Amino acid sequence: MEANSEEIPISVRDLHKSFGEQKVLKGVTFQVPRGETLAVLGRSGTGKSVLLKLLIGLEQPDSGSVRIHGQEVAGLDPAKLNELRRRIGFLFQQAALYDSLTVWENVAFPLRRHSGEDADQQAARVQGLLESVGMAEHGHKLPSQISGGMQRRVGLARALVLEPDILLFDEPTAGLDPITTDEIGELIAGQHKERNLTSIVVTHDIRGARAFADRLVVLREGRIVAEGTFSELEQSQDEFVTRFVGNASRGEP
Repeated sequence: MEANSEEIPISVRDLHKSFGEQKVLKGVTFQVPRGETLAVLGRSGTGKSVLLKLLIGLEQPDSGSVRIHGQEVAGLDPAKLNELRRRIGFLFQQAALYDSLTVWENVAFPLRRHSGEDADQQAARVQGLLESVGMAEHGHKLPSQISGGMQRRVGLARALVLEPDILLFDEPTAGLDPITTDEIGELIAGQHKERNLTSIVVTHDIRGARAFADRLVVLREGRIVAEGTFSELEQSQDEFVTRFVGNASRGEP
């Protein structure tokens, strides 16, 4: 199991989740090998964000399995769950920065809570990450003083600051113009390659996913209806999948 958990850091099997009478996930199964970026695609309300919450233990499944680095997430005691979460970087939708903290302070925040490094080491790490995402000149600004695309860059730096080996993204390009969307996609792909990360990107943006994902799964009504590379999905006989993927081929959002 340990060897396999290193090769397959993320493993989801027969995952079910409901809220009252609403069945959100209905038997979702997939794996993400080490170093791969998997895009989870689907229309709004298909359970994509719920899936991310299950992966980090913010929600508990009704049944099925979520294993991160070989550990079953459901049922972990708080200390072990927090330890596991430190190996996972999370870029929230709209970046979710702290409004009252500067860009620098936002990136440094996880270090101050979880790192044993001294102040100089922390400062060097924050500066290096801000440089890597093109935000080194904006560390003194508040989130309200920078654009949405710049906020996503800061969010990515914060997600990377504890040096995770898994990254989870929730709609990283939502609400951005096409040029900024491309820039964020290129940044995600570059950081992923440089750091050999394992990533899941939840998005409805098939055009962006085409640019930075190694493999894609398409969710519809709580089930995976297609899985493969973009080229493989283009060959799907499922009408929903061909319409979804066709938007990217035509350059539509």
